[in-house]
Amino acid sequence: MNRETIQELLQHRPFEPFTIHTTNGESLQVRHPEMAMLLKTKVIVGDPDNDRSWICSLLHIATIETPQNA
Repeated sequence: MNRETIQELLQHRPFEPFTIHTTNGESLQVRHPEMAMLLKTKVIVGDPDNDRSWICSLLHIATIETPQNA
């Protein structure tokens, strides 16, 4: 996945939630821009409701689902 695409989604105002679908079938919901930290080759996604976090290599992002393509 292209780092710039994720960066644009995180910086878009007004922010629109999106879902990251990984190559192993997991789905990571980003409901607020503060829930994700974009690094050079990875994205860290947190879930404040259950205090969990996921580290995902950008290479393992299969698709990103936005409200426009849902």
